[in-house]
Amino acid sequence: MTLSPLLLLGLALLGGVGAATRYLVDDLISRRWHHGFPLATLVINVTGSFLIGLLAATLATGSPEVFAVLATGFCGGYTTFSTATVEAVRLAREGDWRRAALAAAGTLVLCTAAATLGYLLGGTLR
Repeated sequence: MTLSPLLLLGLALLGGVGAATRYLVDDLISRRWHHGFPLATLVINVTGSFLIGLLAATLATGSPEVFAVLATGFCGGYTTFSTATVEAVRLAREGDWRRAALAAAGTLVLCTAAATLGYLLGGTLR
């Protein structure tokens, strides 16, 4: 797969749409959740991981360009593992080691499970 100008444009546009979607989902959850745990980031990363797994299964034999635009573009803009890491570090620095460990381990375990589930579900849709 070569990085054509059209592919680059698609990646950039869907990356922006993914980032805007992340902002909206984060805002929607954060306005209702006030318990110190970064629930919005966890929800975003789990749903994004599920979607990437689903796309990997359903587009595995299709166009690598379409997969790149949807998975790398949209899901790359939507998911935010760097924010998850910063939030876990923030919790640890505040002395909330239990929530920090739960955020870090929960992100890893739940996102891996969600990607696996998406891949398995996508395999049944092909």
